[in-house]
Amino acid sequence: MERKILELLEENSRYSVEDLAIITELSKNEVEEIIADLEKRQVICGYKTLINWDKVDDKELVRALIEVKVTPQRGEGFDKIARRIYHFNEVKAVYLMSGGFDLTVIVEGSSMKEVAMFVSQKLATLDSVLSTATHFVLNKYKDYGVIFEKQKKDERVMITL
Repeated sequence: MERKILELLEENSRYSVEDLAIITELSKNEVEEIIADLEKRQVICGYKTLINWDKVDDKELVRALIEVKVTPQRGEGFDKIARRIYHFNEVKAVYLMSGGFDLTVIVEGSSMKEVAMFVSQKLATLDSVLSTATHFVLNKYKDYGVIFEKQKKDERVMITL
């Protein structure tokens, strides 16, 4: 039943304990105990709201995905440099990758210049960093299963012959 609760919360973290109890056919207390255990074991690491910042007039937000090649550290591999990187406020996510580069770093800033300055002054200057390649996000269509693009109505008129 843990998996079902996790899937439901991942889909909609606003489900109340009562909602989850009804859907899973468990008691409210059972659901509370399962969630508390999942939080204690850090299976549930937090609760977030997806916001389409492009629709908020007063906040300009620039996102970038940065490919980073690094030198792994003896005895620590990529973990040490990943820890240094994820502590920067601009960094929203860090992933160890397979392929042509080692880490993907997702950053946010108020302008392209701010992101570029972060890369050139903070990220690229770290001892283990060999190179970076920055890709700016131009549009977000879907994020964590949520579609951000409005579905357009088909304005065409059907004609039969």
